[in-house]
Order: sequence, then C-alpha cells, then structure tokens
Amino acid sequence: MCLSRIQSLRLAAVLEDCSHQLEILGHILAMRIRRERPAQEKTKLRKLTGDCEYISQLMSKLHLELEEKWCFSSLLQAVEEIEQRRRDTNMKREEMKQVDKRRQTLLKQQEELQQKTLKLQVIHQEANKKDNLLKMRSKENTKENDTGLQLRKIQNETSQAEALLEGQLELLKKQLKEEVRVHEESQKFLLSQHEELQQLLHGLQQHTEQMVQKKSKQLHNVCFKKNLNLDRLEDMKMKFKEMEQMVMEDREEQEKLHQQQAQIRAATKLQAWWRGCIVRRGLCGFKKAEKGKKGNKKERKKKKK
Repeated sequence: MCLSRIQSLRLAAVLEDCSHQLEILGHILAMRIRRERPAQEKTKLRKLTGDCEYISQLMSKLHLELEEKWCFSSLLQAVEEIEQRRRDTNMKREEMKQVDKRRQTLLKQQEELQQKTLKLQVIHQEANKKDNLLKMRSKENTKENDTGLQLRKIQNETSQAEALLEGQLELLKKQLKEEVRVHEESQKFLLSQHEELQQLLHGLQQHTEQMVQKKSKQLHNVCFKKNLNLDRLEDMKMKFKEMEQMVMEDREEQEKLHQQQAQIRAATKLQAWWRGCIVRRGLCGFKKAEKGKKGNKKERKKKKK
C-alpha cells in the first residue's frame, strides 16, 4: 500500500521516535539483567530485550521503506513471518504433545502388559500347582484319564495365552522403540533449528548495531545541516526585516510626495480658479496698467529714434 510523501514522512518520524524509545528501553533492561536477580526474572528480561531488538529492526526496515518507497510492505511481510513462525511453533508443540501422549499410552500399555504377565505367571503357577496335583492324583488314580485331558487343555490354553501375550509385548516394545526414535529425531531437529535461530539472531544483532551506527551518523549530519539552515534562516529573517523597513520607509516617502503633489495641484487649481473669478468679474486693473507701461515703452523708443 503506497502513501503520500507527507504521510510517509510523518510515519517515519513516529517510527524514529519509537526506535529511540526502544533503544532506551533495551539499555534499561540490560542494566537490570546485570544486577543480581532471580533466574526466572532474568530469562523474562532477556526475552523482552530480544523482542525489543526485533521490533527495532522491523521499525528500521519500515523507516527505510517509508523514506525510499513510501509504503509499508515490509511490515506486512514481517507479520506474515511471525504468524508462520507461530504456526510452526504451535505445530512443533502439538507434535511434542502427541509424542508425550504416545509415550504415556505406551507406558500404560507396558504397565498393563506387565500386569497381564504377572497374572499369567500367577495362572501359570496355579496351572503348575494343578499339574502337580493332577500328577499326584494320576499316580494315585491311574483311572482318572479325564483329569489328564483337562490338564492338557489347560496347559495348551496357558501356552497359547503366553504366546499371545509375548507377541503383544514384542509389538509394544517395537512401538516404544519407534516412538523413542521419533522423539530423538524431533529433538535433534529442534536443536538444529535452535542453533540456526541463534546464528540468525547473532547476525541480526550485528546488522542492527551497524544500522544504529549508520543512523547515528546520519542523525549527526542532519542535526548539523539543521543548525546551518537555522542560521541561514535567521540571516534571511534579519535581511527580510531590513528590506521590510526600507519598503515601509519608501512607502512613507512616496505617500508624503503624493500628498505634496496633491497640495501643489490643489493650490494651482485654486489659483487658476481665483484668477478666472477675477477675470470674469472684471477685476483686472493690473492688465490696464500693463498696457500703459507698454505705451510708455513705445514713446521712449520713438524719442530715441
């Protein structure tokens, strides 16, 4: 899903803040682990630190994706991976539970078989006792052939029961061996998976450390650029204020000039109107005086000639 540039930047800023908070939480948990605490609490704290590191890795990937691609597909992929791992772990747990159930059933069957064997031994002992008694009676009473036939029947039945129970015992032993083999193979597989996950966790930790160093350098550069831009912005603000003051002064001077020009125009219009009024009313004695002066000048010129 693609986002706009502003949305991606907002989410990136929020994720960066969350990653910083997770780093602080990881340091706090590490300090708590170093203190003397019970083993169960230490395991919980270590699990929490692992979860914090994993979440910070996901946030760093999502931060890069939001800055570069303006989307968050890595988050969906991470959720799918977590769900898959959870399903795998649940399947493994179910398999282990089934193996334990089979083992318990086999143990129960073995106990039942042992009880049956004990019963069979008791029956066999009773049969032996009966056989001895019958032999004694047969020695005493050679005429009692029916008892010998019954004794043979009992012996045949007991031998058949012993053979059947021995077959069942062998079958149960084979099943127990098979279950033990399956359990050992599953245990080996789980150990190998655990080692692979430990290696993957170590690689992810190294990658996160490198990413943290890289991000810290980028943050230092961004802060330096931010300070430079702030200084430039302050200079531009000062220049803008100076220019604004000059523009205001220029406007005031122009307004004063316009007022002076308007006053001059009004004065000229007033003078023209006054002269027109004087001319229309015949108050123009100064014009006759001017004509007399011109006649005097002409007479003077004639006299000179």
